[in-house]
Amino acid sequence: MKKIRWGILSTAKIGTETVIPAMQLGEYCTVTAIASRQLKKAQAQARQLGIEKAYGSYEELLADLDIDAVYIPLPNHLHVPWAIKALNAGKHVLCEKPIGLNVAEAQKLLDTSRKFPHQKVMEAFMYRHHPQWQWTRQKVFEGKIGEVRTIQTFFSYYNADPDNIRNKADIGGGGLMDIGCYCISLSRFIFGVEPWRVCGIMEEDPNMKVDRLISGILEFSSGTSTFTCATQLVPYQRVNIFGTKGRIEIEIPFNVPSDRPCKVWYGDGTRIEEVVLDVCNQYTIQGDLFSRAVLEDREVPIPLEDAVANMQVIEALISSARSRSWVNLETSTTT
Repeated sequence: MKKIRWGILSTAKIGTETVIPAMQLGEYCTVTAIASRQLKKAQAQARQLGIEKAYGSYEELLADLDIDAVYIPLPNHLHVPWAIKALNAGKHVLCEKPIGLNVAEAQKLLDTSRKFPHQKVMEAFMYRHHPQWQWTRQKVFEGKIGEVRTIQTFFSYYNADPDNIRNKADIGGGGLMDIGCYCISLSRFIFGVEPWRVCGIMEEDPNMKVDRLISGILEFSSGTSTFTCATQLVPYQRVNIFGTKGRIEIEIPFNVPSDRPCKVWYGDGTRIEEVVLDVCNQYTIQGDLFSRAVLEDREVPIPLEDAVANMQVIEALISSARSRSWVNLETSTTT
């Protein structure tokens, strides 16, 4: 059975410790090469992970004709430039979230991708592929909790390291870009439409000038989504989805452990059912789904238009926080 040959642009921790090992377990993935701007770093990670090739520049990897697709876990400000370079080099692209720094960047990538209709590009929102989210969305769309009226999300961790890329304002750091994007994405995923207006509140770190505490309200045609995310609070995450006839609570909605089952609770007003889903790795699923889309020449699970739409909400929330007012958005159906 043919597998997609993957190249990895950078030795970022998320890639070397989480995504690459997961993709190596995939049925349709083989990780062939890894690149760093320092050849020794690439060689060390290649040895550790059992990867055949190591390159001392991203350009060298993109020039390798044996690479079919690239995974990009670079810092946020490099996502769009290197995704475009990868497309121009004839590669399919799986790029970490958020897709870019702003709507203009995201739209530029979308416009460029349309010049390469046979190449696949997708934002790596791995959580959407996990069975717990597929189960949840199916229950919602089947009307098992009635009409969805509100979603509440909390996502936090503690990171006050000024040298960490997540705390560098000039390259797209901050809580909204790093984890708030999940809160927005899942709301759009569950409601199935775009919010028509949003309101945001942000607190900045006085020294690093990145947002460290963010709360948002997304108003949809049939309900609301509220969230808080933080980068300097005790680690925690939870999602609650409330409908007119029931509710769904997701224990670990985003960083789902790959070594034990996860739990979802479904309540109909009279009883609460605990649903335990089998052990799986959402990064392995993501890699295989993308690879199958390439092998079978069909649409990727999350079209790039969705990434642009998510960025539009992020940008609107930033604008709202700065202006201390609601910001309106155009409404359109999502996938």
